[in-house]
This record gives sequence, C-alpha cells and structure tokens, in this order.
Amino acid sequence: MTCNAKTCAARGLGLLDELGSWLGMLGLRLLLAYEFWQSGVEKFRGDNWFGEIQAQFPFPFSVVPVDVSWFLSTWTELIGPVMLVLGLGTRFWAFSLLILDVVAWQAVHAGNGYNVCDNGFKLPLMYLMMLIPLVLSGPGKLSIDHWLRQRYGR
Repeated sequence: MTCNAKTCAARGLGLLDELGSWLGMLGLRLLLAYEFWQSGVEKFRGDNWFGEIQAQFPFPFSVVPVDVSWFLSTWTELIGPVMLVLGLGTRFWAFSLLILDVVAWQAVHAGNGYNVCDNGFKLPLMYLMMLIPLVLSGPGKLSIDHWLRQRYGR
C-alpha cells in the first residue's frame, strides 16, 4: 500500500491519537500514583508534624484538628494512588489529590521559591499541572472508569 506524504501523516497521527487515548493518561496516572503513594507511606510510618505548620494551612483546613488533617491526608495519599492506577473514580481522586497538593504548596513550599533543592514549589506545581488533565479529561481508555462508562453509559 502506498501513500503520499499527506495520507501517511494523517494515518500516523490517527495511530498516535488512538494510542494516546489508551496510554496518554495512564502515564500521568502511574507517575502521580507513585509520587503520592510514597508521600502517604511516609506519613503512615511517621509522626504527625502538621501541628508545626497548621497556621500556614489555607482556610478551612487551618481550623480542622491536626489529627483529622493528618488522617485525611495520609489516607488520601494511600487510597488515591491505588484508585489512580486502577482508573476508578479517577476524577474524584485526582481532584482530592489536587486539593491536597494546593494545601501542601501553601503550607510547606510557598515561601521557599521555585527550586526543588530549596523545598520550593516546583514539584507541587508539576503535580498540579499533571492532575488538572485527569480532573478535566478523565483517566483515558485504559481504566475501569472507561469500561464502566462503555458498559453502563454516561
């Protein structure tokens, strides 16, 4: 089968589009799941240090008891990544992690500049930019959410 440059380019782009619909969001989900899982495991194994920074939490998180905040953030960072890997409840969990990321940015990283080496806001910004497509576009075709939507409709 022969093709000219235009039709070959169109076929190639069509193939990339189809591949991207299956694998594009999976890459984001897996990377974010790994990063948030690591943070959740550290919190699960460690001591609650939120009391030291609670004053920097944005409202309404600044008035939530420290132990409740610790519990919620730990379990969001443990359950959320599992759900991202599965692609189940992806938009909910991506949004939950996005809120967690914004609170961490404000409480821990905001005053330290951009540089990661200075505990700056570069990583929270990158996580935020990776979570937004999952919230807005969903998990992609390689997910339980997609299967459920195909099976049961919108």
